[in-house]
Amino acid sequence: NKTSVFDPLLTPSKKKKKKKKKKKKKKKEEEEEEEEEEEEEEEEEEEEEKKKKEAEEEEEEEEEEEEEEEEEEEKKKKKKKKEKEEAEEREEEEEEEEEEEEEEEEEEGGGGGGGEEEEEEEEEEEEKKKNVP
Repeated sequence: NKTSVFDPLLTPSKKKKKKKKKKKKKKKEEEEEEEEEEEEEEEEEEEEEKKKKEAEEEEEEEEEEEEEEEEEEEKKKKKKKKEKEEAEEREEEEEEEEEEEEEEEEEEGGGGGGGEEEEEEEEEEEEKKKNVP
């Protein structure tokens, strides 16, 4: 039933349809654009989260390293302290031994003035031993 006769009643309806179609197309484009923007925002947020997480992990690693270094320092200090105490103990023992020897020599009589010279020589030898690591 198509007629080529111009019908003014049909024309507005075609225009309306066209307008509606255009409007629909525009709306669809806007929605797509909005979706794209949302996706970009999500990607940016994910990237930020990733960076934040990496920074936190790095910080944790640094803290662990610092703790390990501090523990090493503590161990070294304790070791030095122990070595120092042991050296002092040895020194005290040596002094006690020397005193005992002196007492024994005094008890024996020491044979006059010759005993003192021997003592001085022994002390010098002890000093030399202490100076040598």
